[in-house]
Formats: sequence, C-alpha cells, structure tokens
Amino acid sequence: MGQPPADAIEGSLARIAAALERIAPPARAAVDWLAHPAYVWQGQGRARELPEFEAMPLAQLRGIEAQKRALSDNLERLAMGAAAHDALLWGARGMGKSALVRACAHHVQTRHRGALGLVQIHAEALDDVPALIAELRDIRRAFLLFVDDLGFSQAEAQNMLALRSLLDGSIAARPAHIRLVVTSNRRAIIAREAQDNAPLHERDERDNALALADRFGLTLGFHPCERATYLEILATYTDPLGLTVDEEEALAWAIARGNRSGRTAYQFACELAGRAGLAL
Repeated sequence: MGQPPADAIEGSLARIAAALERIAPPARAAVDWLAHPAYVWQGQGRARELPEFEAMPLAQLRGIEAQKRALSDNLERLAMGAAAHDALLWGARGMGKSALVRACAHHVQTRHRGALGLVQIHAEALDDVPALIAELRDIRRAFLLFVDDLGFSQAEAQNMLALRSLLDGSIAARPAHIRLVVTSNRRAIIAREAQDNAPLHERDERDNALALADRFGLTLGFHPCERATYLEILATYTDPLGLTVDEEEALAWAIARGNRSGRTAYQFACELAGRAGLAL
C-alpha cells in the first residue's frame, strides 16, 4: 500500500490541530494590577479582579479607636510610599478585625485614588505568594496582602512557616511597596514558663507561633466589649432606623451567644430590624 499524498497528511494534521485548539481552555487573561481596588489571589498564578469590595464606613466601627488610628495611619504611609509595617490583628472574635482591614483600605483608597490595592489571599495559597510578589514587584502601586482568619494549629503549621518566610526569612527581599496584614483569633503568644511542661511538639508549635508574631512591626489586640461599648455599637445600627432597644434584651442576646462584640450587636440589630419589617 502506498503512502498517502503529502497534502492529505498536511490536511489531517491541520484538522487535528484545529480540533485541539477548540477543546483547549482559553488563554488566561492578564490581571490588570492598576485598574481595581481589590483582588483575590487564588494561587497557581490565578487572581480574581474585584471592581469594588464591601467595606463599612470607618466611623461606624466603634470601641476600637486606637486600632483604627494605628492601622489607617500605617496604610496611609504605605499608599504614600513611606515606610510601613506588616500588621497582625489578633483577639476576640467578632470585634471587627477583618472589617477594620477593609474599612481602612477603602478609606485610604478614597483619599489617594489608585495608590493602594488590596489583595486577599486564601490561606491554602500562602505557599504560592512568592509568585504573586514577583508579579507585583515592578508595579508602580502600593499593595496590601490580606490573610484573613489565619489559624495556628498544628495542622496548619505549613501555612505558618510559609508566612514566616514571606515576612523576612526568604532569600528574595520583599519590595517596600508590598506589605501584609493578617487577622487571627489568637496572637499565639504563650507565657514562656507555660511551655516548659508541655510536650515537645507543643513547645515547637508555640515557638513557631511566637517567631511568627515577632515578625510583625504592628500588632493590634482586640478584646471583648464592655457593656457600654456593646450598647454604643448597637445604637449605630438601630438609631438611624428609629428602633427602640431594650437594653436587658440586648444584653441577654449577647450572653446567649457567649460574648459581647460588634458582630453580636449587628446580629441583634438585624433581629430588631426584621421584627419591624425594615432592612438593615
């Protein structure tokens, strides 16, 4: 049997190539790191652009005045090209750590249009952040890399080590226009004397957490509300709607949920607004 003609072979190859091109995934569009206020880094070179992101007005966050000033001042410096710290926000759940990061970033973006980009990083993508930093290295814009609700459990030790390396342990220096902010329910600072009687693996875990916390230039603690602060936060939601608050009921709501916090105040305000047929 003779060989098929050359033009037949070329035609077959062309049809195969066209078929492969049709089933191949489309080329990933390049991320415009100058166009949007926020992004989500998903790892493996993938980022999602956010034309806008949800943020409370900074003035509406109550009971954390010192933390507001410290973080907003730090982000202002970053946006202006001055020296700025990596920041760790730790402490009581529901006290506005994540909300404060978003609110401060939005506040600074409003004051300095286009100067600051917020990039939220999934915890499972921490080991791929060096690739993100490589992408951002030559972009003429300040970036705040945001890791929310980071855990310090033994199961997440790899994330902790990756973050330590990012802060100051890697060979390639991180540019000054890229800084990190991390929120956690624990600062992971354990009294030194409490470590001596712990099993070896627990002491190692605590030492790793201490070493991580020590690498943040700005560390801000968040603590459960006092009664008056809790009611003040609640009033910021209920007063604009003209809702009447029964203080004893509001406090009982907080007790049932185990803490007085900004989140608990919002949830009770949501309950009151719903009863009145109003949107919050």
